[in-house]
Amino acid sequence: MTASTVITNIGSLVTNNPSLSSGDPLGLIQDAAVVIDGDRIAWVGGSRKAPPTDNRVDAGGRALLPGFVDSHSHLLFAGDRTAEFAARMSGRPYSAGGIRTTVAATRAASDADLSANVARYLAEALRQGTTTLETKSGYGLTTHDEARALRIAARHTDEVTYLGAHIVAPEFADAGDPAGYVDLVTGEMLDACAPYARWIDVFCEQGAFDGDQARAVLTAGAARGLIPRVHANQLTHGPGVQLAVELGAASADHCTHLTDRDVEALAGAENTVATLLPGAEFSTRAAYPDARRLIDAGAAVALSTDCNPGSSFTTSMPFCVAVAVREMGMTPDEAVHAATYGGARALRRTDIGTVTPGARADLLLLDAPSHVHLAYRPGVPLTAAVWKAGNLLAGNLLLDHQPPPQP
Repeated sequence: MTASTVITNIGSLVTNNPSLSSGDPLGLIQDAAVVIDGDRIAWVGGSRKAPPTDNRVDAGGRALLPGFVDSHSHLLFAGDRTAEFAARMSGRPYSAGGIRTTVAATRAASDADLSANVARYLAEALRQGTTTLETKSGYGLTTHDEARALRIAARHTDEVTYLGAHIVAPEFADAGDPAGYVDLVTGEMLDACAPYARWIDVFCEQGAFDGDQARAVLTAGAARGLIPRVHANQLTHGPGVQLAVELGAASADHCTHLTDRDVEALAGAENTVATLLPGAEFSTRAAYPDARRLIDAGAAVALSTDCNPGSSFTTSMPFCVAVAVREMGMTPDEAVHAATYGGARALRRTDIGTVTPGARADLLLLDAPSHVHLAYRPGVPLTAAVWKAGNLLAGNLLLDHQPPPQP
């Protein structure tokens, strides 16, 4: 029999359920309480109406929100690209070609080293409030290395993406045979990788894969039961967004260079979320995506870290929230919604990204009275406590697990 816990005296609760409050998208409740029973949220409401439970946590007037949902990362890698970053900060532009450096290091790494890296970055993200994290292959680019990357990833997270189509593998690129590599990605490599993945992704970009190649990769993956996602329109205008919407991809990620037609397509898409990755623009000194334009058009928007060793080496969702507010035209409410509910939608999940009865008990307690502090106090560690599936796993909050006083 599981013990129940009430978190009470919550100063401000973000539920992402408008029906629980006055109807605003964040579903804010002041002076709130949340009851956890096992791995689920059992009750949400005013602090004074909370039902009796086995254990009690006093939030001390702090803000509580859903755990962050990071729906785009690349954690299966080895090696270091510090020199590339330093050169870029000295004026060298970013290009997809730097991925080759990580491919060589990742192929040379042991399974144990790759697994330890994934565990390290997941723990780092958890300490900052991320309770769900998607990650991709894409730094192996051989059948063996892509399959082992996904096999390792599947030990650490349920949200695993096959990204054999990250760039054309060096052996095929040097031989001038990109078509041969697409055949590998859609054939033998797909057969080996599909059992370990839920998603399939492609870097549809100049220097990586064009629209026809991307279509071939995504349709082959869909035929094997994998759900499409697309790296779209990061470096240039291109066909990625249109392809994502046409194929019903769960997300079009980056969305930095958009035409009016692209924005219109995303706004009209029922199933495709525009996932914005401000860490990439921050780390490459590129123009940020215009979140305001997408939101005002009615597109669904998510925020994610794009954690990878080349263009966005951060696991911090709070950092991405702060940058989105400062540089991308989002309000604090919109950024927090995109980093929680938006990420869940990009992963087609209804059990996370919300604090509502029946949802998984993934919660972030801030050492602050409001979620606005995530943007208001950038760079400051604000994690008081993190629960994942009802278990307290991170944070510095001293908990009182004594039974509440009897009436």
